[in-house]
Amino acid sequence: MVYYLIVCRSLTYAQRTAAMLERAGITAHILRSPRTIDREGCSHSVKVSERNLANALLILNRAGLQPKRVYLIAGDGSYKEVLL
Repeated sequence: MVYYLIVCRSLTYAQRTAAMLERAGITAHILRSPRTIDREGCSHSVKVSERNLANALLILNRAGLQPKRVYLIAGDGSYKEVLL
């Protein structure tokens, strides 16, 4: 299965993001952003499946919870930034 990481500016924003998505019926997992994509050193991400990404971004946009960045988790474990 293909997954995406929605990078948030802090743990609090990641928690708000995950809670908002869970309330909308979208499974979301909070994790610390991998070092390869973590530019600031303290960000957290919310992991969602590919089938839920578009709906998740729409929900977050409506709630005013804009992600910093979004990354595709490639099959080889690397990360590719998705331009929104």
